Amino acid sequence: MTLTPAYAAADAASPLAPFSVERRAPGPRDVQIDILYCGVCHSDIHQARDEWGGSIFPMVPGHEIVGRVSAVGGEVSKYKVGDTVGVGCFVDSCRTCPQCEAGLEQYCDEGMTATYNARERGTGVPTQGGYSTRIVVDQDYVLRIPDGLPLDAAAPLLCAGITTYSPLRHFGVKPGDKVAVVGLGGLGHMAVKLAVAMGAEVTVLSTTESKRDDAKALGAQEFAATGDGRAFKQLRRRFDLILDTVSADHDYNAYLGLLKIDGTMVLLGIPERPAPVAAGVLIMGRRNLAGSAIGGIAETQEMLDFCATHGITSDIELIGIEKINDAYERMLRNDVRYRFVIDIASLKA
Repeated sequence: MTLTPAYAAADAASPLAPFSVERRAPGPRDVQIDILYCGVCHSDIHQARDEWGGSIFPMVPGHEIVGRVSAVGGEVSKYKVGDTVGVGCFVDSCRTCPQCEAGLEQYCDEGMTATYNARERGTGVPTQGGYSTRIVVDQDYVLRIPDGLPLDAAAPLLCAGITTYSPLRHFGVKPGDKVAVVGLGGLGHMAVKLAVAMGAEVTVLSTTESKRDDAKALGAQEFAATGDGRAFKQLRRRFDLILDTVSADHDYNAYLGLLKIDGTMVLLGIPERPAPVAAGVLIMGRRNLAGSAIGGIAETQEMLDFCATHGITSDIELIGIEKINDAYERMLRNDVRYRFVIDIASLKA
């Protein structure tokens, strides 16, 4: 075991503070990674404050990790010392269920092992995330960061990127499709960039006009403010696919009415309260309401390669680790365009 500098939440009521986490020595199939950057996801706040229940403390958050390989086990064949790599939302799965065998580890029958706030298979040791200087991960759950991607802005691709790429690919977005993105935050801004790169005609739907210029700058062809309700009449039966990235309570039925016949709305955000869905809005348009989690390892690598080809990264604000508690409060106020990323060099200083 190696003591590794980190920042952790001691309990749900405490701010994050300096901490030392024990990292295992690399086993035969393990890759040891010196972390360079770690993105800050809104789910980090939920888990560090135990808003979803079942949090394990002390907790080192962070599942948007980019770093360099510093050691490998004797059986590792995929990576070598010096490679630039990433770790996303999970670090293990059962490997034998139908989903794992199909490359859909995120839907593992036994549940994926999350990068933090979970327990290692076999040992039961709590997993600890990327707000730290080092992590050790089985080679099968490590991603290769393609050349040409700026490493700090690539970190959020490991969560925000794959969360939006996966449904775009699964539901077959193609050039000319009309895609709407509901909400323009960490997820929404990645959805716009990726859908535009796939050739879709993208419209951003936001409650106010304040995001119009940002939406256009990100590549969206259209923008509609939904606050006064008029957009729901003007855009009726307009879209092939809607990606709903919003976690606040809102009316799914209004947005479902914007779908064409056989259109699909995919939920990516999880509001606190269950939302009612009227059968009629689905039945009378043969519409589909779906959900989507992140992506498997193979699809995440595909996404990274796609982003490198198209020059896509996240829009970020780089911070030192000492600013993490302030960053959490700013995220709650929607005061970030569009993702915080921690410079882990600040933790080593």
